Amino acid sequence: MIAITSNKTSDERIQEIVQFIEKQGVQAHVSKGEDRTVIGIIGQADPKLAEQLRQMSGVEQVVKISKSYKLASRDFHPADTVINIKGVEIGGEQLVVMGGPCAVETPEQIDEIARLVKAAGGQVLRGGAFKPRTGPYSFQGVGVEGLIMMAEAGKKHGLLTITEVMTPEYVDVCAQYADILQVGTRNMQNFDLLRKLGTIQTPVLLKRGFSSTYDEFLNAAEYILAGGNPNVMLCERGIRTFETYTRNTLDLSAIPVLKQLSHLPVISDPSHGTGRRELVVPMTKASVAAGADGLIIEMHTDPDNSMTGDGVQSLFPDQFANLLVDLEKLAPLLGKKFDTQKEAILA
Repeated sequence: MIAITSNKTSDERIQEIVQFIEKQGVQAHVSKGEDRTVIGIIGQADPKLAEQLRQMSGVEQVVKISKSYKLASRDFHPADTVINIKGVEIGGEQLVVMGGPCAVETPEQIDEIARLVKAAGGQVLRGGAFKPRTGPYSFQGVGVEGLIMMAEAGKKHGLLTITEVMTPEYVDVCAQYADILQVGTRNMQNFDLLRKLGTIQTPVLLKRGFSSTYDEFLNAAEYILAGGNPNVMLCERGIRTFETYTRNTLDLSAIPVLKQLSHLPVISDPSHGTGRRELVVPMTKASVAAGADGLIIEMHTDPDNSMTGDGVQSLFPDQFANLLVDLEKLAPLLGKKFDTQKEAILA
């Protein structure tokens, strides 16, 4: 349920309404817009509360939200959420590109890739320090040392950093070194992890489970939002279908659907979404056309010899740079801004 007030309602009156709601044993979340303020009511409210609110001065409308996810719903927050991370805005007019290897391997490797990402015009360095792998004998990442390596490379080259966090116990240490924490597809419904991420303010990139519905995806985001962390991004990274030619099936329709259902920024991952290097470039462009706020793209200096074995979906540096040049031309046609900083582009 939401209570809607007009822009003429004072902040003092809104606070009085919030206090009244919370006295009923439920939570109130305030979302301010240009022409109205929405007060989201979370919890099992007394059926009489709706009528009581309708009769209060300052309340123009009370609407019942049938969706199980409330805070993630566009009904609660009509305007797009824009997450500002050290001056980089995600969810607004700016198209954001996150690039880098599947995993951090050595200081030299991540430093060189960070230089290339920055030179091409990317804003965020991606890299895994802890890697959830299907087989127990596969490379599992270099751990906290990898976090330190990536943090140093990001700071040196003026990039934000994003890395995957796998367990609640590692949330605090990952947040210490990374600007954005990623929840992988296998952990989308790791509810203990989601609850822990709700207790911090570090932005979270939540990847869709490879067999999850939109409703399940948005309810997973709701766990983080309900815990008190409003900085959540949704990532479409491909779902599992009967097709075996590609690693996954990138669900491009998820981008406009999620933008319709939710106010949260939507990021596309064409690398995992296809698993094939030759498909990453066209599906990146298609994602932008579908309305994505950003991309997370794998790039490696020597993808055929990467330690994770995911090199088949990683772009070479020149492919990455050329793709970003194309995005600079494409973005304005679709209402986005993107600047590759031409003076720094690879020769």
